[in-house]
Amino acid sequence: MAKLLSLTCDILSHLGLTKHKNEWRFLNLIPSPSKNLASPPGCSMLSAERFPAMTDPTTAEQFFFKRHDLDRARVQTLLDDALQGSDDGELFLEYCQSELLGWDDGRLKTASFDTSQGFGLRAVANESTGYAHASELSEAALGRAAGAVAAVRRGHDGSFAADPAGTNRALYGADNPLGEAAFEDKVALLEALDAYARGLDERVRQVSATLAASWQVVEIMRPGGERVGDVRPLVRLNVSLVVGEGERQEAGTYGSGGRTPYAEYLTTETWQASVDEALRQALVNLESVPAPAGQMAVVLGPGWPGILLHEAIGHGLEGDFNRKQTSAFSGLLGQRVAAPGVTVIDDGTIADRRGSLSVDDEGTPTGRTVLIEDGILKGYLQDRLNARLMGTAPTGNGRRQDYAHAPIPRMTNTFMLAGEREPEDIIKSVDNGLYAVTFGGGQVDITSGKFVFTCTEAYKIEGGKVAAPVKGATLIGNGPDALTRIGAVANDMELDPGIGTCGKDGQGVPVGVGQPTMLIESLTVGGTEAA
Repeated sequence: MAKLLSLTCDILSHLGLTKHKNEWRFLNLIPSPSKNLASPPGCSMLSAERFPAMTDPTTAEQFFFKRHDLDRARVQTLLDDALQGSDDGELFLEYCQSELLGWDDGRLKTASFDTSQGFGLRAVANESTGYAHASELSEAALGRAAGAVAAVRRGHDGSFAADPAGTNRALYGADNPLGEAAFEDKVALLEALDAYARGLDERVRQVSATLAASWQVVEIMRPGGERVGDVRPLVRLNVSLVVGEGERQEAGTYGSGGRTPYAEYLTTETWQASVDEALRQALVNLESVPAPAGQMAVVLGPGWPGILLHEAIGHGLEGDFNRKQTSAFSGLLGQRVAAPGVTVIDDGTIADRRGSLSVDDEGTPTGRTVLIEDGILKGYLQDRLNARLMGTAPTGNGRRQDYAHAPIPRMTNTFMLAGEREPEDIIKSVDNGLYAVTFGGGQVDITSGKFVFTCTEAYKIEGGKVAAPVKGATLIGNGPDALTRIGAVANDMELDPGIGTCGKDGQGVPVGVGQPTMLIESLTVGGTEAA
């Protein structure tokens, strides 16, 4: 059965987290930015005193057990008994805080704070998985979960898989970003951002912005006493502008983020640069002409256009699709699948990046996995289940949205390495084509590799020069085929600014993408003007 994956990269969405238990939530509380803004009831909860930083991941154990008066030894016994006879499994404990401040049309439209907590218990027997979860952290709830997952291992007497390798590596700090700045200061920043944008150009008609952050504490427990903890901050700033001239209106967006404190994103320099870039895109689109249609050369810009690589190729290299032989790349290890010079990496070890993790959600340290090297398929992205069934080692790519979901193979930061060409020379080599700089949404069929992506900033290439911006361009192609049509790779590899959220099997997780400027010699472009 074909797997259809939709790109979930809405620039105004924040973290792709599913909320389960709202302890504090306040919406539409601020009617006008011109008034003296006071924090809504409960906003004092955002203080650093209320949410202390956890500087040592091993304290995650104490965070869960002391907080809920659980006896660790008793929980370990329950876990050992629940997974007896299984091939693999774990107890995943999670506590997460998240906030979102949304500004739109001159006022604060949304201000939300959310706390969720819970556990997920997984038992694996052969390729079958039993999974139970609850938002209640108690011995009684754990006991009920143990009874539920027991069905999957009934009659099975497996040999439990070895524990993941240990690590003391920390790729990001543990401080909680939610307590860094007062609520009223964040609102004042959004108000200043709005005023700055409208002051730049009289054609600005609407300003939207979001500030978002989360702080996730996890602990993964396994039979025998092995346990791994991680504390994961995540922040993001997004800006979207609508400009108009007469009856015509166009939009521009820009966002940035990472596993860092808020401080970088609250500086005047950062948010003004975000506004400047969103305005530049919007004004470019205001001058755009109908996109050409037909088969033509396409030059993809560096950075965020790597989302096409992520969706059209990266998903097809995840272990579950290849174990089940439903990927266009199944059975092709060691074979040429891309043009020479094309090397694709998935690297979850880049410090402070949105897609990075010190350990994945099974407790395996993340790594740098070579997927395609000089055009040759070298490997797949593996969680523990699929790695065991395929006779390979896990790559640290077992990820889950939250405690309510079982882990599956997912990308972290996926990108193409730089080549040797100058980007200007690549554009000069194209007589008639399209230069795609920024993408919006898209979708891919994993089985066939077919993809469709919408360009939000693109230009005609005429006579080796970047010409008029175009509107309504879509890229239509086949991932495996497109890889063989890469004619040139530039030396300007960039990672995206930290905005990616990837959707798969109903789960959203933060990811990173990237690539250098590259030429696809022939690709179908959908547009409204004949080429």
